[in-house]
Amino acid sequence: MRLLRTLLVLAGLSLGATGLAPTTANADTSPAPYAPLNRPGPPLSVPTATLAAALHCTAGVDHAQRAPILLVPGTDLDPQPNFSWNYERAFTAQHWPYCTVTLPGHTMGDAQIAGEYIVYALRTMAARAGEKVDVLGYSQGGMLPRWALRWWPDTRALVDDVVGLDPSNHGTLDAVASCQFPCPVADRQQATGSHLLTALNSGAETFAGIDYTVVFSHTDEIVVPNLDATGSSSLHTGGGHIANIAVQDICPNDTSEHLAMGSYDAVGYALAVDAFTHAGVASASRVPTTVCAQPFQPGVDPTTFATDYAAYVGFIAQSQSAAPTTSSEPPLRCYVYATPPAGCPGTAATKTGTKTATAHRSIVHRSVSAAGSLAATGGSVWLPVLGLGLVGLGLLLGASGVQRQRKRQDRRGPGAA
Repeated sequence: MRLLRTLLVLAGLSLGATGLAPTTANADTSPAPYAPLNRPGPPLSVPTATLAAALHCTAGVDHAQRAPILLVPGTDLDPQPNFSWNYERAFTAQHWPYCTVTLPGHTMGDAQIAGEYIVYALRTMAARAGEKVDVLGYSQGGMLPRWALRWWPDTRALVDDVVGLDPSNHGTLDAVASCQFPCPVADRQQATGSHLLTALNSGAETFAGIDYTVVFSHTDEIVVPNLDATGSSSLHTGGGHIANIAVQDICPNDTSEHLAMGSYDAVGYALAVDAFTHAGVASASRVPTTVCAQPFQPGVDPTTFATDYAAYVGFIAQSQSAAPTTSSEPPLRCYVYATPPAGCPGTAATKTGTKTATAHRSIVHRSVSAAGSLAATGGSVWLPVLGLGLVGLGLLLGASGVQRQRKRQDRRGPGAA
């Protein structure tokens, strides 16, 4: 029923969706100002053992010969269905060390909690490697590392490159529409104008010493609008070195949608690798246009693509179907504010330390259990892409992306994109 409601709402947006304003529930009414950019971050609330169990690294991370790469999955996904059949294989073939992080609820829980997993991963990887860390994130996974960097300033010295594939840095209008009804917490947090995104982008979007490469597609139907470098994924403020690059800047006829960008798109891969192998950010001018004729990125096995992709889509569908919904966005954590609002530990409104700690833990557990089902979902490229975002229809069609890819190859000949 939730899926049907979402389809009806999104279908009703038509091409005018880009004019939508955020819902009242997602409008920013939180206390201001937010915490200073360089205020030390709070202690992590997630037990260390839990954080450690979520991080899995290749042997080459210890005393690494190059920056190890942290792979952060998108909403509805864990590292295995997102990366095992593409990026992990490619990095293994290159002998590049990497780690993956499994986030609560298939990356569908409160992003504030997920951010703590990123903090732990960055600290642990840098200590083990003796090197700065590169980060590659897809969709919500491209946005989450920025939460760690914003509120835990010590992590900034640990990171060299941050590469986001269709990241939800400024949210999406799709979620504004779908969250007119009860929706998963990750949807609410990734809706344009949400409390979480307003706080995340406060003060500065980037930080000096870090290279930020944002890779996006004009035909992304989930993180919208993304028609140019002023869109939802792109970054603009702060001291970091920034490149906002559309795959169409290299291949004008590229029609990669959201699911392709996070799994098999050769242009997105080429830009990520360019960022990781050069000083500074990726450059579209260094990526040869021959990549436009590659149907798959390195690491993807053409003989198993159909089953690998179907498993990827199936995992998203299963995660989405199991996601509980909420009518409100989780409250922002106390550390977000310059002056914590009433009710935070240490404020005058706190009656007893015990009661406050209990309430604080309760918020944490509710946030973790509430799940999201937006930013890693997608449909076929032949669906309208300017704000329609028919998330559920893409899932109902199952592996329609596989059929589209095969048909594209049949029409254009072997090896064509």
